[in-house]
Parts: sequence; C-alpha cells; structure tokens
Amino acid sequence: MISIAGVSKNFSADDRSVAALRSVHLEVNRGEFFVLLGPSGSGKTTLLRAVAGLEKPDQGEISLDGKVVYSRSQGLCAPPEERQVGMVFQSYAIWPHLTVAENIGLVLTHGRLRLSRKAAAERIRYSLSLVQLQDFETRPARLLSGGQQQRVALARALAINPALVLMDEPLSNLDARLREEVRTNIKKLAVQIGMTVLYVTHDQIEAMVLADRIAVMAHGEILQVGRPAELYRHPASALVAEFFGSINWIRGMVHGNNRIETELGPLWIADSRHCYGAVIVGVRPEDVHLRSSNEGENRIEGKVRTSVFLGDQIVSEIDVRGKILIAKGSPDDGEPSDTVFVYLPRDRLVVFSDRVPSNSLE
Repeated sequence: MISIAGVSKNFSADDRSVAALRSVHLEVNRGEFFVLLGPSGSGKTTLLRAVAGLEKPDQGEISLDGKVVYSRSQGLCAPPEERQVGMVFQSYAIWPHLTVAENIGLVLTHGRLRLSRKAAAERIRYSLSLVQLQDFETRPARLLSGGQQQRVALARALAINPALVLMDEPLSNLDARLREEVRTNIKKLAVQIGMTVLYVTHDQIEAMVLADRIAVMAHGEILQVGRPAELYRHPASALVAEFFGSINWIRGMVHGNNRIETELGPLWIADSRHCYGAVIVGVRPEDVHLRSSNEGENRIEGKVRTSVFLGDQIVSEIDVRGKILIAKGSPDDGEPSDTVFVYLPRDRLVVFSDRVPSNSLE
C-alpha cells in the first residue's frame, strides 16, 4: 500500500543543514494500522507529510497503492489532491463558523471530487455515521467538545473515500480519559472498514493499543519495525528499549558462560554469544520480582526505599548496593517489607554494548 525507498529530507536552520529524514525505507501493507513512534524531532511527522505530499523530499521514492507519487530520479512529485489520502491533523482544522455538515461538505463540493449536493449529502451522512455523529449535521462546530471535533475531523478525512488515512497525533489535545475512549473507537473503526492508517504519535501506550506494527524513529532514521510485543520484549537496541517502555539499566562486563559481572553482582543471562566487554543489562520494572529468600540465581539483597499503591499495581524503589531499581508488582502480593531479595529472571534480561549516554542510564 505504502512503499518508501531511500527518502531523505534536509532543512536549513541557522545557516546549516539539519537532516530530518536519513534514507528511510518502509513498507506498509493494505489494511494495516501502522504507527510511527518517536520523540519530538525524530522525523515521524516529516515522513507523514512527505507521504501526504505536504513536504517534498530531497531524495528517494514514494509509492501509494502501486502508483509512484514522488520520485527524485523521475522528477515526479504528485500534489496532495492527487494522492487520494485523508488527513487528520493534530489541531483538527475545524472551521468554527460552519456546521458539522458544512465542515465535511467543503472537501466534497469544492475539492477534487466536486460532487453534486445530493451525492455530497449522502456521503456526509455516511461518514458521520461511521464516527457516531449522525445527529450532529446541523450543530455549529464551535459548540462541539474536543472529542467531537476530533471525530468530525476523522469523518471529513473518510468522506473522500481515501485509500489511505494519515493521522498526525490526533489525540494529543484530548484529556487522558477522552483520549483512551477515542483511540479505542479509532481502532474499532479501522478494523470495521478495513482502512489503511499511517499514524504518528510520541505516546508509546497509544502506539501499542492501536498498532498492528510500529516503526520506532529517532534522528531521522527508523531504528526498528515490529509488532508491539516484539518491540517491547525484543528491542534491537538500547535506544529502542529505553523509549519503548520504562526500563532499569545495570552496567557490567561479560565474563563468558552467560555470566556478567555487574555493579550489583554477578548476573546470568540467557545468551551472551553476541556480547563482549562492557555491556548494559536492561530489565523491565514488572520483571523485577521481590522475594523473601535468596535461594536461586540472580537474587540480590536490597532495601525498599519507597512503595506506592496505584490501584492495579504497586511501584517500589529498591536500593541495591546504592543503585535504585524500579519494581512493579501486584497489590495481591502485599506491600514489600523493608529488606527483600530482588530476583531478575535471566530470560527477561536484555543486553547491549555499553554505548548509551550515561545520563540515560542513571
């Protein structure tokens, strides 16, 4: 559905060139909900805008549904209206002085389609029904809530019957409760009508809830592509592991036989064949288990500094030889006592060369 090959984009800033995209390659399948995930400045929005035709790359090629819409070698750059994509912006871009129906109708009667009034009215009703706003046609847009405005923006994107819908952080202006509700509705709608979605966000939870697959981006490059569980449990680098969920880092040196001498003491890992010299060992907070005995491997004595009850979990700070580890446990296990033994399962540890900036691992 979307094929991106070697796409690069530079911007000029203060008399110097800044690389927003660095030879990006990506394939998105038809009917897939694909998320571009990364921090601010990672290049995810620039890539989305390049697909939409709102940004012209410097190099590479982009194809949509088998049709080349941008090619530097061919001197081709199709305008946005010829790409048959729907776009939902972060700001929604709703005209407050128009009604809901008029907001949607503009793209149908004044855009590329130029539908008749009757055909446009039918398309408006259908698109509003998809987002459960069929009774809001005559409502002034200025009287809508944030969640309703977001749904109108989505209905407008769907009204042109696009082959692809692009979404640029569409939920960032909503409060937490409403964001959870709307993202569930977007996912259901995508499955219901089988639409292909390219979605930009910096929120890892949002990405995991929505995505069939995710591309983690940083510094204009794609670091890893995979399903949410794959990225969470098998990150390709320390940067992916750190961005894709909270993680504890422990420094150490590989000593062979799947053993690492760390700042907390010796740890055994599942496989050290690809690890040499100085390394960092990562473990997710939910994989830091607290035990009352020191029997077995990878158990280290520690002291509980803080423990916070959050309803569905207890989050604790454990001091192990002067280093704080974050642990997440079930409330059914009870609050941890003062002195505990931290158990780190070897099959839950990830290991990388120690090349991550020290301030990221404190």
